Amino acid sequence: MKRIGIPSLPQAAILFLVMLFAVGCSSNRPVNAASQDVQVDVVGELRKASKHLFAVTAPLDISQPVLTASFASIDDLQQSSTFGRQAAEVFTSELARTGVPVVEVKMRDSLFIQERTGELMLSRELRHLSSSHNAQAVLVGTYAVGGTHLYVNVRVVRTADNVILGSHNFSLPINRDIRSMLPRR
Repeated sequence: MKRIGIPSLPQAAILFLVMLFAVGCSSNRPVNAASQDVQVDVVGELRKASKHLFAVTAPLDISQPVLTASFASIDDLQQSSTFGRQAAEVFTSELARTGVPVVEVKMRDSLFIQERTGELMLSRELRHLSSSHNAQAVLVGTYAVGGTHLYVNVRVVRTADNVILGSHNFSLPINRDIRSMLPRR
């Protein structure tokens, strides 16, 4: 039977230096989710979010349409992106699946104007469009780019009085795919 003894002083010193070197090479920094290129099924996540939104939204009249438009950057409500357009496409498709007629609005300007109070209001042009289409509501969305996540807010707003009929907020980890759909900084 072989005995395991206490290492000699030179062996212990070498073992200590190896362990110290290994610990020195490690990092206590948190792992950045973006650098990990997290796999995200963007369309699947947007579909889940839309289903949640429509589950909590006050009932919509299937005889009147809802207007939809691209989601806008919360930092610049006049700006959208590939992500904003894709998000609107998915929410529009899911809304149409509920049986509510949908009118997709292709506008150069945002659906919002920013008042001095900081309140988000439907633009005059949208009010005119909703009136001409006899639309009961509009689906509007914004997104904010964080360090590792994209924060998305979506609402169904009654056009007659700006009352929010339903809303949902969610986030998506920013990976290469999502980053490529956002404006360059």
